[in-house]
Amino acid sequence: MATYDFIFDGLGLRQWCGEDTKTTMSMSDLLAQRKGAAEPSIWELPFPSLDNLNDACPAIMQTRGLTSGLEDGFLGIRDSLRVVVDPITQPLSWFLNGALELFQTVPWFIMIPLMLAVVFVASKSWKLVALVGSFILFLAFIDHYDYSMQTLAIIFVCSVLCVLLGVPIGIAMSRSNALQRGIIPVLDMLQTLPPFVYLIPLIFLFSVTEPKLYGIAIILYAIVPVIRLTDLGIRLVDKDVIEAADAFGMTDRQKLYKVQIPLALPNIMAGVNQTIMMSLAMVVIASLVSAPGLGVLVLRGIRNLELGVGLVAGLGIVLLAIILDRVTKAALARVNTSQQQ
Repeated sequence: MATYDFIFDGLGLRQWCGEDTKTTMSMSDLLAQRKGAAEPSIWELPFPSLDNLNDACPAIMQTRGLTSGLEDGFLGIRDSLRVVVDPITQPLSWFLNGALELFQTVPWFIMIPLMLAVVFVASKSWKLVALVGSFILFLAFIDHYDYSMQTLAIIFVCSVLCVLLGVPIGIAMSRSNALQRGIIPVLDMLQTLPPFVYLIPLIFLFSVTEPKLYGIAIILYAIVPVIRLTDLGIRLVDKDVIEAADAFGMTDRQKLYKVQIPLALPNIMAGVNQTIMMSLAMVVIASLVSAPGLGVLVLRGIRNLELGVGLVAGLGIVLLAIILDRVTKAALARVNTSQQQ
């Protein structure tokens, strides 16, 4: 007999469960009854989960029925969803393919000086330029230059799109409490979902060979910090400053672009920094669905048990993380300095 038979028998639901009240006992029940097996004590009572209730009443769905039903429902709307999502996300594939081709076709003796020039413009620090240059030259020396450029190309596209999408959403949240209350749970879900979970529905929607598959996963994973910190930064603008702007007769648009965004820029830049770092983390995981870059070498080291390949590729990812973190933090420091002057 099942543990929870007494519930359905007591409520008179045995007929609803699709069983006769005089059901034939199974062999295991007969043997247990013959041996005088005692009823399980309260300490051994299992939780009334779907599977345990199904043992007592077959009319109740099992857990595997719930998961298979969810999968069938998603597959049922997949074609319709693809018709809507494909045209919207196709430009992402174009951007990723274009960036990958650009970063790989430009010769190294042009790309490296160009990157160092960008670092100097962002940081105004020759020490940082020397550090970044030494890291890039080291990656090139160990034949990881092409993989590093692929990783940087993906991070560049996804981070730019995160900023272009996330900053307006953060601004809209800061101007509407109702919108903030509606978006915060979505951001919480995106921030707490394991990275691998982002890939599961996308694999069913898109082909593994399409760059937008991993591009969407990276954007969903990395966009949260820039939205949150943009909203926070604008909300932290001093009320006295806003009142002064109102006294000067500024419109809402003027207050936003000339007062709120400049004062919130340090928080926004901090969000951009976190978004870039999370993009790098997700690029490695996205190698499972054909994302190029250093993550491919990490995956190769795991699959083929090539310890050296995995460790060297991991070192390359660490060096890229240091480069991106130091450059964005240097740019943030310059913004903070200009705000204090």
